Amino acid sequence: MINRLDKVITLIDTPLYHTIGEAADSIDRPCYAVGGCVRDMFLERPSKDIDFVTVGSGIELAEVVAARLGKGTHLTVFRNFGTAQVKRNGMELEFVGARRESYHRNSRKPIVEDGTLEEDLSRRDFTINALALQVNSKGFGQLIDLFDGLADMEARILRTPLDPDITFSDDPLRMMRAIRFATQLQFDIFPETFEAIRRNAERIKIISRERIVDELMKIMKSPRPSIGWQLLLDCGLLQLIMPELAAMQGVETVNGRGHKDNFSHTLEVLDNVSAKSDNVWLRWAALMHDIAKPVTKRWDERAGWTFHNHNFVGSKMVPRIFRYMRLPQDQKMKYVAKLVELHMRPIALVEEEVTDSAVRRLINDAGEDLEDLMTLCEADITSKNREKVKRLLNNFALVREKIADLNVRDEIRKLQPPVDGNEIMEIFGISGGPVIGVIKSALKNAILDGIIAPNDRDAAMELMYRIAAENGLTPKA
Repeated sequence: MINRLDKVITLIDTPLYHTIGEAADSIDRPCYAVGGCVRDMFLERPSKDIDFVTVGSGIELAEVVAARLGKGTHLTVFRNFGTAQVKRNGMELEFVGARRESYHRNSRKPIVEDGTLEEDLSRRDFTINALALQVNSKGFGQLIDLFDGLADMEARILRTPLDPDITFSDDPLRMMRAIRFATQLQFDIFPETFEAIRRNAERIKIISRERIVDELMKIMKSPRPSIGWQLLLDCGLLQLIMPELAAMQGVETVNGRGHKDNFSHTLEVLDNVSAKSDNVWLRWAALMHDIAKPVTKRWDERAGWTFHNHNFVGSKMVPRIFRYMRLPQDQKMKYVAKLVELHMRPIALVEEEVTDSAVRRLINDAGEDLEDLMTLCEADITSKNREKVKRLLNNFALVREKIADLNVRDEIRKLQPPVDGNEIMEIFGISGGPVIGVIKSALKNAILDGIIAPNDRDAAMELMYRIAAENGLTPKA
């Protein structure tokens, strides 16, 4: 880590840091780069946001820095918060005066007062975020590490600078941040710190859903999101945040017959998807694909444990969960619900003969999300039986071949019946009614089943007249 310190000093030995240090010197203020940017330097992670702390007015220092940086620099002052932001060349520099904080029991909004550098660093969430690098000319590059954050980084652990019970009770969002950092950095949470999260889990109730979702989204965008969800379960936060997911844990046994732990299976599927795709909403679909298994679980004396229609029930649960979690209510939610509903379809196809008709229906229902659906379904194969996995993957490859062949032959996604509802009503002189849907459905199914060739209007009209006659309709005179 000493070698890393030498490298970090080299990283800040740039005109930007020297300019900021000289600006601080000009008004006789100590100035330090602090927090996440310093941590990321040691971890060799990219960072475009740099926080600076001074003892005194952060706004005054930011004004001097902006003036020295000159043309192309944008200064924004937040006087209510005592902070200022300087933007230049894609970099965001945040300036604040050193502070100390105190909290009321029912709010995470602190009472802020001017403080020393030591007080400012002690209020930080974790020791690895309580590092400071001086940028003044005298002492340039000096590391301030009051809480052994460097050693914790070397040991890859997350620990709070002060009493973790006070840290998490004062600002319960820090519990979510602990799990998010553990997931992003793949660090362990120090046992005493983790037990404090467990003891204070109920305090998460004072945090807004929006702030919680911010942290969950960062967990979901991590290389292995399962780390975070497992930690959320183990510390008791998941039961409070998303009880439907927590309910998936565990195995019930009757007459010596059990089922797999659906929570563990879900995390395995989530990581499988994450290894193949950065699409965060596909990852949410993986997380929720079996969400209805706890509510559809039944014991059958002959079949054993069943979860009939869990895909359909799960798709209906998605909008409600997204609503109370403050997740988007737009197409992203509909996308997740659709994949949850359809995730059993390709699996069913590989268990039986793959017919053109069945594949056509799958293509039609999945639409533009077909490839994502196939990715989810392949990720859903988590059997420890290697031969079974090989067989299922081979069958999935067969389905993919059939899909490609059908797309070339008839461009199934663009198919529309050559007779629409308005024309049907005009031909038979009616203004609507269930029979219109019956005819349209018959036309669509005939095309999907290959009975009528795409865009064959004559055949479609013939079928339309036959179905209409069966339902008591005759063309208008």
